[in-house]
Amino acid sequence: MIIVGIDEAGYGPLLGPLVVSASVFQVPDDRADESLWEILRDSVAAEVRKRDPRLAVADSKKLHKGPAGLANLERAALASLMVSGDQPATLQDLLNRLSPGAADAARDYPWYAGLDMPLPLECEVTELAMHANALRRNLTTQKCELLGVLCEPLPEGHYNEMVGKIRNKSVVLLMLTLRLIMRVARAHRDCPIRFYVDRQGGRSRYGRWLMTGFEHRQMKIVEESDDRSAYELTEGDSRWSVEFAKRGEDRQLPIALASIFSKYVREAFMTLFNAYWRQRVPDLKPTAGYYTDGKRFLADVEAHLQQASIDPLRLVRQL
Repeated sequence: MIIVGIDEAGYGPLLGPLVVSASVFQVPDDRADESLWEILRDSVAAEVRKRDPRLAVADSKKLHKGPAGLANLERAALASLMVSGDQPATLQDLLNRLSPGAADAARDYPWYAGLDMPLPLECEVTELAMHANALRRNLTTQKCELLGVLCEPLPEGHYNEMVGKIRNKSVVLLMLTLRLIMRVARAHRDCPIRFYVDRQGGRSRYGRWLMTGFEHRQMKIVEESDDRSAYELTEGDSRWSVEFAKRGEDRQLPIALASIFSKYVREAFMTLFNAYWRQRVPDLKPTAGYYTDGKRFLADVEAHLQQASIDPLRLVRQL
């Protein structure tokens, strides 16, 4: 059974990219209903704990706190990639592995030109390798596999173009999610797949979009409630289940891992973003890109924006 978790980072900010990611696991069919946190309890913990040697895999908002926040994200993301032998040396390497073509799109923005930024940013490679080895052994013992991670980063200008055409940013997020579902499905055509997705805003009905995106499949609505929206999509012997649930990162390890990758990729982009602008505006305070501080940041760089003739639609996301 293929188990997929999907989550986003950067849906609300004024600056920086929107990123949606998917983590893909294979588990024995008779264990598909078990929690992966329980299956992998020897190597993975659901929270950061002092003196706990296991890898913390949890909602990125819980990991990305305090001075060690970025390291917590990086540890989980890069150690997970190393399980399958991937060890990206730069941000461009990481993007090429997660989202072919994303690096080319990012180069359209001068503040993302430094894609050769070395990785890891804060963790030691030996520490990452230790966690990767423990997770790899645990997966093998439990007859599970981390098949990979996929990502859909959407930089500011590209985001504005999509929102301008669709007139609804929640639909843009859903479209990136459907794109990830299709990428997974193409790679695992003959396998039953369960997709677990964190609830997107206040939306509780996704059936129309699933039918539009996968029109060759028959859809059955299993549940549509305030807490959970679940669907079955079939085509011949191919069967998918797709579930959108509140607090998905706390329910499903694959969603938590997707959340981590989305946040880590976004934070890597924001590292480049802040470095670019601090080179041009002395004593500029960095920003995470969220609305209030984003407004402060734009006021601080306004003079440079005018001098450089930067199109605001390439920099500032339309909310």
